[in-house]
Amino acid sequence: MINQDYFKGKSVTVVGLGKSGFACTVLLHNLGARVSVTEKKENKEIMAYARQLPPEIKREFGRHTEDFIRSQDLVVVSPGVDNNCPVFAWAAQQNITVISEIECAWMLCPGRVVAVTGTNGKTTVATLISQVLSLAGKRVFLSGNIGRPFSEDVQQMQSDDFVSLEVSSFQLENIKSFKPEIAIFLNFSADHLDRYHRLPEYLAAKSRIFMNQDKTDYLVLNYDDPAVARLAEKTAARVIYFNHQIHHDANFAALIVVSSLLGISPNICEQVLRDFKGLAHRLEQVAVIKEREFINDSKATNPEATAYALKNMKKPVILIAGGKDKGMDYAAISELVQNKVKALIVFGQAQRIIKSAYDKILPVRQAIDLAQALSFAIQESEPGDAVLLSPMCSSFDMFRNYEHRGEVFKKEVKKLIGVI
Repeated sequence: MINQDYFKGKSVTVVGLGKSGFACTVLLHNLGARVSVTEKKENKEIMAYARQLPPEIKREFGRHTEDFIRSQDLVVVSPGVDNNCPVFAWAAQQNITVISEIECAWMLCPGRVVAVTGTNGKTTVATLISQVLSLAGKRVFLSGNIGRPFSEDVQQMQSDDFVSLEVSSFQLENIKSFKPEIAIFLNFSADHLDRYHRLPEYLAAKSRIFMNQDKTDYLVLNYDDPAVARLAEKTAARVIYFNHQIHHDANFAALIVVSSLLGISPNICEQVLRDFKGLAHRLEQVAVIKEREFINDSKATNPEATAYALKNMKKPVILIAGGKDKGMDYAAISELVQNKVKALIVFGQAQRIIKSAYDKILPVRQAIDLAQALSFAIQESEPGDAVLLSPMCSSFDMFRNYEHRGEVFKKEVKKLIGVI
């Protein structure tokens, strides 16, 4: 690591004790900081992390209090912490710097960072970049929003290592000096409108990925996405475009451009693309039972992601959707739904909103939970159909995260073997 002494002896409060907050807390403690943790939740997952903390770390749960912010040298916020959280106002009143978890890890990172953002496709592209680098003989860490915190890996990094970093808008909101060598902005569409009042706010948060880049860095932009392509006017970095019309798939097109910038042979890139089997929870085939295909697309947390799934479906679809509403316009993909979907099963907090968007164009049934939704989908299906979980919503109304939702779906599907 670099700058290892920066945090030594400093009083630092970490806000949020999820996966990222826990990793950052442990990292700062190991570096000699006097760490405190404040977490507004008090559930099983949070308390499991709490039990792993060194006993000398001060902590509070079920609330945030000003005592945990007062007189601190620094506040580090986890990506799940909303900007309306009172800790921001308390820190501002006392002129205490607030940074994100990825900023904290970045300050210590000696390696070369390739950062990926966009509304959809981030996990796929970050994973592919890591696989290309690995096959080229480089040591690479796949970190960030992908599920493994940057803070968890940074202590192991050396100057000739690479980091393929998936970054969300939430993680970028409180960066100060974060400056990737290569930044990739894949696409932009409506999402997280429960956090951002207007789309320009969401775009501005995403655009922070290149705010510190200069002419020594590269910004890779999607030529086919007008909102993304226009960002070239706002950066000091060298801009390189990718075009899905040349490579047929935008994610693969972005990978080819990045691989070229890294000096990696096209043969390596082609081998990775040829061998890539996809990701868990993204158009993942779970089973084929009585000529019905069951597909887990739990990672589709907005309508655009579900649209991508539907465009790739060759069979008639029974669609299962629902979860926590993020202020999305579900009707935006209604033409595609009408053309591809035979029946829609909705569940979760957003079910009535989704039903109202589609009940005039196809049959819609409401379910109390994912198990019942799957049962209804089977009733609506015929041999040759695909039952697709592609929720268009976040998972936090009923599940820990989209992975948990996907695992529950797979478990319920496997119960059907020998039953239907």
